[in-house]
Amino acid sequence: MATGKDRQRQLAREHFERQMQRRTEREQKAKRTAIIGSTVGVVIVVGGIVAAVALLGGNDTGTEAATSPSSAPAETAQASAAAGPKPYDAKAGTCDYVKDSSGGQVKDVGMPPAKVATEPATKTMTLQTNLGDIVVKLDNAKAPCTTNSLEFLAGKKYYNGSKCHRLGSDKFPMLQCGDPTAKADGKNTTDGSGGPGYVLAEENLQGAQYKRGVMAMAKTSAPGSTGSQFFLVFGDIGLSPDYTPVGTITKGLDILDKVNKAGVIANMGDETGAPKQTVEIKDVTIAGKS
Repeated sequence: MATGKDRQRQLAREHFERQMQRRTEREQKAKRTAIIGSTVGVVIVVGGIVAAVALLGGNDTGTEAATSPSSAPAETAQASAAAGPKPYDAKAGTCDYVKDSSGGQVKDVGMPPAKVATEPATKTMTLQTNLGDIVVKLDNAKAPCTTNSLEFLAGKKYYNGSKCHRLGSDKFPMLQCGDPTAKADGKNTTDGSGGPGYVLAEENLQGAQYKRGVMAMAKTSAPGSTGSQFFLVFGDIGLSPDYTPVGTITKGLDILDKVNKAGVIANMGDETGAPKQTVEIKDVTIAGKS
């Protein structure tokens, strides 16, 4: 039976989702205007509270990451369902990576190889940051296309020198990273709009939960809009299962707690903002582990 507190949490979550939906709509309108004017002025929001997080849509979501597909960390990637990327083909052992036609900022390093292997079952990703290492055990068996994409981008030094641009609060406990064009200064309206120029299908969504220690991919509200942005969860987020849970943080949660404690430069009105404590990714390495 639902308690009074449960009802309060539900109402708060619904209110937050409505705020995120309105913000996403405003940002999408601003983005269309910016494209027509040949200028960039869109802010990505965690689409889905991530995920509109890619986590976790607009301003800094580089991908969505929130409590609903329209309020979590989100990326500007907008792939139509009809022409969007197909899921992993187990029989052929291939992934489908398609060009991102959303018009966001692109750091083009090419396209990942389509042929992938689900072995080893897990791989270890190490994010070397200015605050220390954050280590993630990637679930290659359940998210092979996502893991392959991350490994490809890491090999191309795509993430090197990038800054995590969006920090949530205790109500939305996640740090969103992966936009190589983000300034993370609380002033740049295009933070969260950067991507690799391609998108892929979401994976490992069955029963997905975004608990403390989860690393998930940000996206927009559209299916098949996962790109390079991801969110690191340092609390529990009641997101819908729309954002690829790609791994589990095995080291570095204390770093996220430290960043969270420092707070944000300026609250964007949705309980998120650029972190006061800068988190810069120096290098990313991924190694196989059976």
